[in-house]
Amino acid sequence: MIKHIVMWRMAGTSPTAKAANAERVRAAFEGLRGRIPGLLHLEVGLDESRIDDACDVVLYTEFDSPAALDAYRDHPEHGRVRAELEGLRISRHQVDYVVGA
Repeated sequence: MIKHIVMWRMAGTSPTAKAANAERVRAAFEGLRGRIPGLLHLEVGLDESRIDDACDVVLYTEFDSPAALDAYRDHPEHGRVRAELEGLRISRHQVDYVVGA
């Protein structure tokens, strides 16, 4: 299994605008459940800490293999979500790791 974790800081001129953008990200990624082969688990969290150096949104996913993660990156539904969310983030951080390696 491979875990894929992505965190974003949202764009927005106010806390309300940032929260709305974070909610759009959450809804878009949650819409991928059951649509991508090899995607075993998907969870989206919105930050509650509100500390200055926190990210606003985290995506936690599990795939049955590194090949499944590669296929996800190129999957049309994932591409649609990326395009839909263009411009909503100001930074992105990612970690992928194999479990049991």
